[in-house]
Amino acid sequence: MKKEERIQALVQTLGSDSTVAHDPFYLGYFSLFNEQKYYEAHDVLEHLWLKTSGHSHRFFKGLIQLAGAFVHLKKHFERPHHPTDGRRLYPARRLFELARRNLLPFAPSYLGFDVTGAIDLCRANVNQLEASEFQRNPWTPENAPRLPVPR
Repeated sequence: MKKEERIQALVQTLGSDSTVAHDPFYLGYFSLFNEQKYYEAHDVLEHLWLKTSGHSHRFFKGLIQLAGAFVHLKKHFERPHHPTDGRRLYPARRLFELARRNLLPFAPSYLGFDVTGAIDLCRANVNQLEASEFQRNPWTPENAPRLPVPR
């Protein structure tokens, strides 16, 4: 199965709320992110981002980078002594910074989403990584963030 077909099938399994006016790929991002499936969230929104131009393009890019940062933190948490996954805290910080910069123009909210909350989430994670001098991963399954689903 091709990547596009796999993503289509994944979004279809998430269901659809006909009372919400947002694209199912956009809503799928939040559903997957909140299930700690950051890589899948990234893929689903990337599918929409690649077909988007104009103002929303940068917004989607910031959300993709946010999910990517959490991919790094989750992989580091799962395998902190792995030769590759053990070095994911610096790339996570870089993605948090990129996400924050891309989301800033959309604050306080955009497409029904609390952008300011996402920016604060980026800042908090960068601060925790830097305060520990990249020795402690701020992410655990128990404290994993949840993003409010746009309405």
